[in-house]
Amino acid sequence: MYSLDHTAAKPLLEKYEYPWEALGDISDYIIELGNTLSPDEYNHPSEDVWIHKTAKVFDSAYIGGPCIIGASTEVRQCAFIRGSALVGENCVVGNSTELKNVIIFDNVQVPHYNYVGDSILGFKSHMGAGSITSNVKSDKTLVHVKSQDKIIDIDTKRKKFGAMLGDYVEVGCNSVLNPGTVIGKNSNIYPLSPVRGIVPEGSIYKTGGVIVNKEQ
Repeated sequence: MYSLDHTAAKPLLEKYEYPWEALGDISDYIIELGNTLSPDEYNHPSEDVWIHKTAKVFDSAYIGGPCIIGASTEVRQCAFIRGSALVGENCVVGNSTELKNVIIFDNVQVPHYNYVGDSILGFKSHMGAGSITSNVKSDKTLVHVKSQDKIIDIDTKRKKFGAMLGDYVEVGCNSVLNPGTVIGKNSNIYPLSPVRGIVPEGSIYKTGGVIVNKEQ
């Protein structure tokens, strides 16, 4: 799913079989990593917050710790970073976008009215305007990762788990990624889609939940 050379979270993610196993360790990892960052490269404006000096952060954005913002990333007006956010290089965190407990790989765009919580977004993935990750089930039970045919059913042992987006994933506008959604790399999600379960890499998730291979 992921090219780990495109994230500062590589040492953390390499420890686990499944990427969502890293969700519980994001905060501690950011603090550990942040304390090693050079003050020549990173500003340290508040406790447990490090922002690369080439990043552009608008005055109206809120950044809570622990958080690291990578080089050449843009955090736009009224963005709300609640904490536990490791944001890579050359990213866009857009107007009114909210992040919480996330790993954002390099070159990711969450540019317009997005909510991303308890999730990992791979290299060059993009969430269209208004698309969100839903990270808690309505019945508040633990999240399972399931294939469409239910043959795969993995208990993540987590109450909060949004989505895993592989590299180069495109999510259409106003889509909802339900808890435990896993989207393989190079896949596209149609706009207005309520997505759940595993979407294989190289797929198109169409209206009505139909999944086809891109080569078809």
